[in-house]
Amino acid sequence: MHLSPVEIKVNIEDDTAAALSALGASDSAMITRRIWFAEDREGVAQGRVPLLEGGVIVRFRVGGDADDLTVKLRPCVREQLVGRFSAPFDAEPFTYKIEEDWSGKSRVLSASLVHDHPPGALSGAVGTGADPATAIDSVQEQFLHACVPAVPLGGLVALGPIRSTKFDDVQLDDLDVDLEAWSVAGLDFLEGSIRVKPKDEDDLEKLTERAERKQRKLEEAVRERGVTLSEHPESKTRRVLTALAGSGQT
Repeated sequence: MHLSPVEIKVNIEDDTAAALSALGASDSAMITRRIWFAEDREGVAQGRVPLLEGGVIVRFRVGGDADDLTVKLRPCVREQLVGRFSAPFDAEPFTYKIEEDWSGKSRVLSASLVHDHPPGALSGAVGTGADPATAIDSVQEQFLHACVPAVPLGGLVALGPIRSTKFDDVQLDDLDVDLEAWSVAGLDFLEGSIRVKPKDEDDLEKLTERAERKQRKLEEAVRERGVTLSEHPESKTRRVLTALAGSGQT
């Protein structure tokens, strides 16, 4: 059986700046980027997010050393990941990942195809009046058509920008945690994440048990520093996109 890495996330509801300070983020290098998500234009006009509702995420990140465009299926099932997309691969400028996505009691499978671009290359695709679909390349189109054939890619609109501030490898006890803060439309979110990779001796049970231990350690490490974990059932992506679609911020 093919075992996928597990990305474990915690969402934090406290004041973002205070939480970052309590978690020691200032000791790590900071990366600032702007993020947009592409959505169906007609759906957004009605306050809906049809792509997200269909399990498809199209994300643009601009800033830092490189831009990137990610097409992600979340949630998905292994049976829909077919052909070359049934297993991860790395073929510059593309990275294709399949991994478990854990947050609280939620556990879903996700598959993402990332295309790296030179700095600033994606700015035009998310500008006012632009169609973000023009930046989706042929490999990403193949991915969507093979794995979610019914996804509509015409008439998209970019929602954002979201200001992202990320701190990588923040040390919390013996865990290396990535912290990312999002700010947009009066909303502020902070997410912490770690990744648990399969070992050669792992089977599904061993990997799951190890990931569950790491999840408990991450949650405890955050709470021990006086930071409150969110009990909100929705991901920060869904909360942000729903807010942007409702406000008409494109």
